[in-house]
Amino acid sequence: MPNETNPAPATSGMDGKTIAIISYITLIGWIIAFVMYSSNKSQLAIYHIRQSLAIIILGVACYIIQLVLLFVPFIGWIVSFLMIFVGIGLLVLWIMGLISAINGEEKPVPVIGKKAQEILGGIK
Repeated sequence: MPNETNPAPATSGMDGKTIAIISYITLIGWIIAFVMYSSNKSQLAIYHIRQSLAIIILGVACYIIQLVLLFVPFIGWIVSFLMIFVGIGLLVLWIMGLISAINGEEKPVPVIGKKAQEILGGIK
């Protein structure tokens, strides 16, 4: 009788850190990370899934506000122009969140991070 070895169990091959990083790569990346998380539960992954979702939601909201205000003469144009700086701020938050995910840290992004964990805490 030959010596049989048991193969390693099949896994998705993705750890929590990888899922956390993927969650920051566009909305499609967030969806992929969320689906991957369902088969590989990780506290780090869900933490960053929530953080990145908050940034995505704020980015879309700012875009819609900016788009609507473009049609309001003068004051709307000024406010719409100032929304560019909000977009730059969101980009900085995105980079900080991505760096935190790369380092494997559960560090909230400034300003919105703690609130994002509270509001989106239902995502488990």
